[in-house]
Amino acid sequence: MASEERTKEILNELHKAVYEFEEDDAVKWAKIALEEGVDPFAATMDGLASGMVEAGEAYNNKEYFVPELLMCADALYAGLDLLKPAIKASGRKAKVSGSIVLGVVEGDVHDIGKNLVKMMFEVAGWTVYDLGKDVPLDRFVEEQLKTGSEVVGLSALMTTSMLAMPVVVKKIREKNPNVRILLGGAPLNQEVMEKFGADGYAETAGTAVDEAINLLKMLKEEEGR
Repeated sequence: MASEERTKEILNELHKAVYEFEEDDAVKWAKIALEEGVDPFAATMDGLASGMVEAGEAYNNKEYFVPELLMCADALYAGLDLLKPAIKASGRKAKVSGSIVLGVVEGDVHDIGKNLVKMMFEVAGWTVYDLGKDVPLDRFVEEQLKTGSEVVGLSALMTTSMLAMPVVVKKIREKNPNVRILLGGAPLNQEVMEKFGADGYAETAGTAVDEAINLLKMLKEEEGR
């Protein structure tokens, strides 16, 4: 087993490999993590995924652009390919995991944020049903009913397309009042989320999973599970 200090170093190197889009380094340090007994789940969440969160912040601050983000994602998945079987073998799971329908609402084709969120959910062991971008509003309702997902995530980057969100929320609620609805995107905030009748708001890709986990916990408590 790696010492606490060595574990920190390995997690930091995994983080760095993703942030600096070094695929070979991500593979190298994922191998080292496994060889030295670092928890593969921690290596994934506190190493690879945290590097992706930093890359997402760099994108939001216009320090990174789409090509950099895509290369960061490649590095993340390169490391994840090695760590995933070890996570499965260890039986370790996220504290709470469920399934989520994700998509960018109709009239909006900006899907970088949504793709980052998808990645974070996959890393955390959720089942993700990705509808893509410019998604017709009824499609969210249909997919939720078909998959029985506990959470629906709606994304919008423009104030004009954002106005479709309360319409989708209402449609989903009519069919299934128990589903938890999570909103995300640049023009949104807590106040808008409440006004639109949703249950949660993710300010960044990094906080989306935590927010969804909280919603899921509430749902399970209400259902007495």
